[in-house]
Amino acid sequence: MTEAHTRLEKLGPVLSFTFDRPDKYNAFTRSMLAALREAFETFANDDELRVLLIRAKGKYFSSGMDVTTLGTGPEGEGASSFRRRYRKDAWHQLYDEFEALEKPIVVAHQGPCLGAGLEMSLSCDFRLASDAARYGLPELNMGMIPGSGGTSRLVRTIGGHWARWLIMANKQVDAERALNIGLIHDIYAAAEFDDQVEEFCQSLAREPAQAMGTAKLAIELAADLDRAQARNMERLANSSLFQRDEQTRVFDALVSRFIKKK
Repeated sequence: MTEAHTRLEKLGPVLSFTFDRPDKYNAFTRSMLAALREAFETFANDDELRVLLIRAKGKYFSSGMDVTTLGTGPEGEGASSFRRRYRKDAWHQLYDEFEALEKPIVVAHQGPCLGAGLEMSLSCDFRLASDAARYGLPELNMGMIPGSGGTSRLVRTIGGHWARWLIMANKQVDAERALNIGLIHDIYAAAEFDDQVEEFCQSLAREPAQAMGTAKLAIELAADLDRAQARNMERLANSSLFQRDEQTRVFDALVSRFIKKK
């Protein structure tokens, strides 16, 4: 699929996907999200690709969904019918697959990230921000709530306290506050942003792939388990890694470096 408003490039083991619709503040269209799906499939099915980086060009990372391209449902549609139709929206499944894939996904916000842009970002593993970024979920302006994971993932990420601020109070937060409340992982100066983001992604790509994937699954599972079950899950996870080819190779290299230093 060719989408005029997106770009895809390989940076060694990093696959970089860029939203490129700056004249419309990178408002998402269905075709842009279809292109993201295609990029994700490329990433998921290529073992040489270790990290997916999602970023954007222009002043905004994304202003949200382009509501002019969404259309409306059937006239007189009931609530049950809406829920069935809404559940089938392609990006809902895509974001679930982001979370399930045993590879890291990084999103880089060079500017404001609002609405659907933030909802998509919440399904990624790492969120990095320029000091020009800010965040908001303005769905209340349309008489709705964030429904593509924006409510559920937000609460899971930052808790109900700040979720109320963003959703119910319809307030925005700047990058510094976003970092303080746990919405993002780090902030970089705008002048250094692209270089810092790419350096972070390359460092992720150098980590052991099987251990990385297992860590991602284990962290997700631990959030829903009690303490004893979570400890058992850790043991099971490590038993799948211990003395396998990757773990042996990495461990032997570590020991070798330690001996050389002595």
